[in-house]
Amino acid sequence: EHGEFTAIEGPSGSGKTTLLNLIGGLDKPDTGKIFLQDTEITGLSQKKLSDMRRDKIGFIFQAYNLIPVLTSLENVEYVMLLQGVANKERNKLSQDILEEVGLGEMIKKRPNEMSGGQQQRVAVARAIVSKPMIVLADEPTANLDSATSSSLLDLMKELNRKNHVTFVFSTHDPLVMEKAERVITLKDGDIHE
Repeated sequence: EHGEFTAIEGPSGSGKTTLLNLIGGLDKPDTGKIFLQDTEITGLSQKKLSDMRRDKIGFIFQAYNLIPVLTSLENVEYVMLLQGVANKERNKLSQDILEEVGLGEMIKKRPNEMSGGQQQRVAVARAIVSKPMIVLADEPTANLDSATSSSLLDLMKELNRKNHVTFVFSTHDPLVMEKAERVITLKDGDIHE
């Protein structure tokens, strides 16, 4: 539902990442249909699907997927650049969100100059800066220590509450499940609980 903070958990191979990829339009289902709001995404052309992902979905990946040659500010600006947001507005929004995630002093740093936790905060900022309707986070705490994970989850929970952005996580992390409003357990591709 809109504004939820939901975790999808289950053993390796249960279908967590596949489900996120289906929701995000990265994979196509063999059968069935996927709707985001009132839009059936399974029938969209590649162009419309790409536009929908750019404008409506934020992605947070386990490996951060930051562009190494760009600064944290430029990484956050990138989606808005693709959306055609004017330079001045793009720059201000990116600086503001980096401040909000606690990285205001890191705007000129490249990924290799930041810790894993800082890189993941840039990834969170990039995912939410353009106000998507849903953020899909695939194992976002997998490479982080427990203190950094907890801090990052608190930040995402606050952004969820403040901006009413839906968050859906795939996870093995008990901390993510503890902070989620709803936990969906998958087993062999089916909802188990």
